Amino acid sequence: MEESLLAKEREEREKVRIRWDDFIEEMKRICQIGGPMMAVVSSQYLLQVVSTMIVGHLGELYLSPTSLAISLAGVTGSSLLMGMASGLETICGQAYGAKQYQKVGMLTYTAMFSLICCCVPLTFLWINMEKILVFTGQDPLIAHEAGKFIIWLVPAFFAYAILQPLVRFYLIQSLLLPMLISSCVTLCIHVVLCWALVFNTRLKNVGAALAMDISIWSNAIFLGLYMRYSSACAKTRAPISMELFKGTWEFFRFAIPSTLMICLEWWSFELLVLLSGLFPNPQLETSVLSICHNTIATFYSFPFGIGAAASTRVSNELGAGNPHAARVAVLAAMSMAVVETSIVSTTLFACRHVYGYVFSNEKEVIDYVTIMAPLVCISVVLDGIQGVLTGIARGCGWQHLGVYVNLGAYYLCGIPFAVLLGFWVQMRGKGLWIGIQVGCFIQTALLSIITSCINWEQQAISARKRLFENQFSGDNRLV
Repeated sequence: MEESLLAKEREEREKVRIRWDDFIEEMKRICQIGGPMMAVVSSQYLLQVVSTMIVGHLGELYLSPTSLAISLAGVTGSSLLMGMASGLETICGQAYGAKQYQKVGMLTYTAMFSLICCCVPLTFLWINMEKILVFTGQDPLIAHEAGKFIIWLVPAFFAYAILQPLVRFYLIQSLLLPMLISSCVTLCIHVVLCWALVFNTRLKNVGAALAMDISIWSNAIFLGLYMRYSSACAKTRAPISMELFKGTWEFFRFAIPSTLMICLEWWSFELLVLLSGLFPNPQLETSVLSICHNTIATFYSFPFGIGAAASTRVSNELGAGNPHAARVAVLAAMSMAVVETSIVSTTLFACRHVYGYVFSNEKEVIDYVTIMAPLVCISVVLDGIQGVLTGIARGCGWQHLGVYVNLGAYYLCGIPFAVLLGFWVQMRGKGLWIGIQVGCFIQTALLSIITSCINWEQQAISARKRLFENQFSGDNRLV
């Protein structure tokens, strides 16, 4: 009897050791995917940050409308395209795990076609943006400059519709080197190009928009050519045919909730920038809120990279029918998120007195940014954790739950509280930011609860049933 108990204890210790080894191995996989993805996302997002920084040295007259235009382009364009493309992380990620390689390529083409079609009606909205801003009470001078800037961004809008599905195509296969090289080279060229067009031509802030058009199209064209001709993409590269229309329903089934989940959060932060334009000193408030938003959006590339790695690992393992591996991937990703947000927020707080100079030379703006810095540090922590949780949601395919969470957290709690503090309590920009943090905290808490309650075995079964439909007859790894 005693020997039997000792044998059981040894077996339990062995299981713990194996689980720890699995965890360490999964941490390595997350790092191998998440690290390059952080650089890719940072490089792509820094295109607009660099543009804002360069234009900011022309003065508040150009910084405020440029920041507003880029924010509006995000609200009405980039957020929609990124959200729709995120649906591929579920269907293509699980298909890749189930070794349905041709389906990956065909769904990527379906996503490109769908996103381009969505760009057409939204382009008319961009063309009339100046009139819309004036109608909503924005300063006419700011509205004019912002409207002109966003019209020049239209070519980049269509390039983004091609780029985002390509990013997911490479991500779910862990083909990160082509994206890393393309994005980093594009960013380096963009810095020089943007500076030249802004300061060495008469275009001024419009030169920044033209530089973004050229840079985003260059990135998309390179990745498209690599997909078409590289042997690394041979097994997932499908021929373009009428088959791409057959996957439209499956794509939109996940694309729509993915879009809503991302956009509901994104729009809430962009709404702060619009609301700041209604304060007595709109140029100052809009500039500072835009700087704060750009700051957390830039740092968001770190948790987004980890979340993308978690999405890839979870979707691949669920598609392959390995629920235990998916569970370990979640634990590894969340551990990395805690470490990353701690480092970034601490560093930002230490640099709170100087980082405002990156965006502006005006002392009034810099002092305001210094006051806002501690609140931005808290946002970095909350945004970092929820960013990884959102990636896990995409990998599992329960984006519809994320829609309800974001709707309640931001639009029933966060934004009303922000308006209350900003206008009624007269805390202005600081009050707006505190209110949105309340929403972010609620979102993070709810997503954490949902993730902790996931039945991974059932998730794997559901994924394989959807992939193989009626031909699914079970998998020994699910037992």
